[in-house]
Amino acid sequence: MHFFSYKGNELYAEDVPVRELAERYGTPLYIYSHETILRHFRAYDEAYRGFPHIVCYALKANTNSAILRLLARNGGGADIVSGGELFRALKAGIPPKKIVYAGVGKTEQEIRFALKTGILMFNVESVDELAEIDRIAGIMKKKAPVALRINPDIDPKTHPYISTGMKENKFGIAIETALEHYRAASRLKNIEVVGVQKHIGSQITTLSPFVDALKRILTLFDELNKRKFDIRYLDIGGGLGIPYSDEKPPVPNDLARRLLPILNGRKITLIMEPGRSIVGNAGILLTRVLYLKKSGRKNFVIVDAGMNDLMRPSLYDAYHRIIPAVKRRRPQVTADVVGPICESGDFLAKGRRIEKAERGECLAVMSAGAYGMSMSSNYNSRPSLAEVLVKGKKHNLIRKRGDYGDLIRDEMVPGYLA
Repeated sequence: MHFFSYKGNELYAEDVPVRELAERYGTPLYIYSHETILRHFRAYDEAYRGFPHIVCYALKANTNSAILRLLARNGGGADIVSGGELFRALKAGIPPKKIVYAGVGKTEQEIRFALKTGILMFNVESVDELAEIDRIAGIMKKKAPVALRINPDIDPKTHPYISTGMKENKFGIAIETALEHYRAASRLKNIEVVGVQKHIGSQITTLSPFVDALKRILTLFDELNKRKFDIRYLDIGGGLGIPYSDEKPPVPNDLARRLLPILNGRKITLIMEPGRSIVGNAGILLTRVLYLKKSGRKNFVIVDAGMNDLMRPSLYDAYHRIIPAVKRRRPQVTADVVGPICESGDFLAKGRRIEKAERGECLAVMSAGAYGMSMSSNYNSRPSLAEVLVKGKKHNLIRKRGDYGDLIRDEMVPGYLA
């Protein structure tokens, strides 16, 4: 569910026509729906009601401070993968004891920051990382709470670039050697083993991979309990998909109905790390048509948003529905929707049947709330986009549009070139 819909011929974000937002804030423009974000977060929280749990939102999906603050005020935690994300989470008011730290390449500076902050736990990905956290915790005279990220070798049936739970992926510790790694961790004097974690991928649209992965992890969990490990947290990761096109992924309640019976009353706190399924359909990218071009049999709709603004189509050949901000009676054409970036891979859609566009009108790229702005760049020296959060009839600028001065603000010219 989301709160972007046509009212008459106009596309609205909640109770505001997106055309008005384009006129006020310019394009390209990211627009987010407050109520959609809140509804999706609550769907997780309510699905696991009655079982101890923490919904740790995956910051990598969208790191805007206004969105983080909205989730924090409603009881959300954070799944982070960098010191910068930890900084953002804390500034937004997310309690340290609701923060879990994943990622294969944590630096010494980042580990120190997390230990000083007192996060809930590190999700450890390798023996070397475990030893490094132990060393740094010893210097700081602290005990580092850790879960080992276990790779259950389950195929999530998703794009290979966002699959993370198979043997060939860089993430986690092979389940076959997990017990050995837990024994090693328990012998480190500055480490406190508190959890087990797994995450098998992203944009997963069936329940069976989640169920199969949990069953494999629970076999390990039960074995650890027999061996007197004090495992208090089971982190099941995220990965639930959203409808970009005609997908019909399960909703959080569907997943909970399958997973909770498997837990069999175990005394444990469940941690989940949703990102895309909270913010993905809560955002759109609004872009304006600059030019129309015909080359041979090809039609091109050239817009002011490019691959630097929304990388998913170029990176994953991902599909995003594209619709006009104002509907009119007009024919459909097959066209490539492309941006102004100097790359052949700069496209938002290829060979797409769309309503024939007109110069100057706005198009909405749907389901752009996740991995849109967070993966954007200033490639081709393009200033960053503005972001707007809509709540009912109100709308607030939550990131100002960049300008040319921003592009060089952090650069320094040596004196001999001045």
